[in-house]
Amino acid sequence: MITTLSRIMKYGKQNFTRNAWLSTATIVIMALTLIVFGGFLIFNVMTRTIISSIEDKIDISVYFKSTTGEDDVLRIKSLIQSYPEISKVDYISKDEALAVFRDRHKDDSTIAQAIDQLNENPLLASLNVKARNPQEYSIVAGYLDNDSIKPFVERVSYAQNAGVIDRLNKIMSTAKKGGYALTFFMSLVAILITFNTIRLAIYSNRESINIMRLVGGSNFFIRGPYLIEGVLYGIISAVVSLLLTAPVIYFVSPYTNVLVPELSLWGYFVSHLPLLLIYEILFGVGLGILSSFIAIGKYLKD
Repeated sequence: MITTLSRIMKYGKQNFTRNAWLSTATIVIMALTLIVFGGFLIFNVMTRTIISSIEDKIDISVYFKSTTGEDDVLRIKSLIQSYPEISKVDYISKDEALAVFRDRHKDDSTIAQAIDQLNENPLLASLNVKARNPQEYSIVAGYLDNDSIKPFVERVSYAQNAGVIDRLNKIMSTAKKGGYALTFFMSLVAILITFNTIRLAIYSNRESINIMRLVGGSNFFIRGPYLIEGVLYGIISAVVSLLLTAPVIYFVSPYTNVLVPELSLWGYFVSHLPLLLIYEILFGVGLGILSSFIAIGKYLKD
């Protein structure tokens, strides 16, 4: 068995090196496919980070009428916290709101003077309500629109935030569908190219294959070298794709840091390089084996 496997690997390497130009073209196409695949993986990480960052900043703000006492506000806060869809409720008093407003506009002397000339605090007490799931904000808004709370509430900021979440989810969903489609298309191209490369190798070795079949060579022994050839295509293409991707990510990383400060693209790439390599090798080897299996299988049937 060991002798058979060693021969299969030997013949597979010979097939790979014998058709150097075809092998190079196949590796280039598969590497491009794996670049698209790897880019899609990184894109998913970026979209998850962006969505998570925006979701952390989005909440529903409930502003209370100036006549509403603090006891009523705290009572409503306790009521809201009891709902299962709520993850956190922060109470911001009128004084805290004024302090935050002053700090935010400390460099604007006109606003600071206008606040000082007022005899009373014009800001309202509020509750910042965060849902456990962004899809549940509509449910939370429904809780806030009931007769026990409405008499105390000046306004609720929900519609604007809901629009931001919906638009973001639609954009990300469309981009993901595009990534899936592009990866699928490139995979078909890679399978087709590898299939034809293997078929040409089989055609050039058809006499040797026929001799092996005549002397009783098993389908496993005949098929094995071409499967090894497909594995070599996948492994080399995965390494090449990462070598080509690395400088691009290094160059693009400073620009993505501006868009997504929470994610260092280059840092993520370096720290996850072994995992990305495993994913790309598995995907590339899978494409290579599938293409080889179909090609030699079609020949053996013929």
